[in-house]
Parts: sequence; C-alpha cells; structure tokens
Amino acid sequence: MKNHNNSVKIDGIDKKILRYLMEDARKPILEIARNIGISGAAIHQRLRKLESSGLLAGSKFIINPRVLGYTTMAYIGIFLDKAMANPRAVKELEKIPEVLECHYTTGNWSILIKVLCRDNEHLMQVLNKKIQQIEGVSRTETFISLNQQIDRQIQI
Repeated sequence: MKNHNNSVKIDGIDKKILRYLMEDARKPILEIARNIGISGAAIHQRLRKLESSGLLAGSKFIINPRVLGYTTMAYIGIFLDKAMANPRAVKELEKIPEVLECHYTTGNWSILIKVLCRDNEHLMQVLNKKIQQIEGVSRTETFISLNQQIDRQIQI
C-alpha cells in the first residue's frame, strides 16, 4: 500500500462522484455522468486517478450480520503481560473469526478489538476459550454495544 502522508487534491466533481458511489457503489456510471453533466469516460478517468492516488480502497458488498444470527457486538480491551507480546497476540487474534477489528491503542489496554457474536453466551465462549487463552493476555475488559447509533464514513 502507498504512503498516504501527502493528501490528495480533489475537486467538486470528484466529490460529487464519490458521494454518489459512497451512497451506492453499484450506481451506474452513466447515471452519475448524466446527473453531474460530464461524460462516462471522464468519470472512469477520474476514478482511475482517485484509485491510483490511494484515496479509493476498493468497493465491497456489506453483509447484514443480524440476518445470519449475529446480534452481540462488543469491544474488548486486552491487557498484555509485556508489549513484546503484541505481534504474537495479534497473530492469534487473527485466527478468531469473530474478531472484526484489532487496534493498538494508547491508554490502559495494549490492544482494543471489536468482536461480533451470535449472543452473549457465544461472546462468553469466545472470551474464555479463545481470547483469554492467548499467551501474554493477562486480562480483558468487555463493553457490549447495546445499539449502534452512528455508522458512516468520513464526509467528502
């Protein structure tokens, strides 16, 4: 991946294109072109430029986990014995499918993870049988999300 220290310059047309695609990545390019008043080819050219700049990191389908029965979202702060255990702990966390995100953080914990489980019992099993069994994990602090109120990307 490219180094993104240099911020990318985007103009008003780029922003309009991005807003349409962030709302619906499957929106037809020609429909966007018609709405903005430029050619489809010009949009493709701008998208290639934005992709090569590293601003666009692809597009993906979003799965609704509730439909699959996953209803318990939690954030878990992980305390490690030593900072040297961080990379090893992350490698082990990667093997746990319920772990969606993993962050090194400042503050009390060494690592903060986001997990998605079917229910509280499933969460307890993941905690006890998987996360707390990782070598170097001294203890965990768990926060269950009751209801996500905001879910968005950065504004363009």
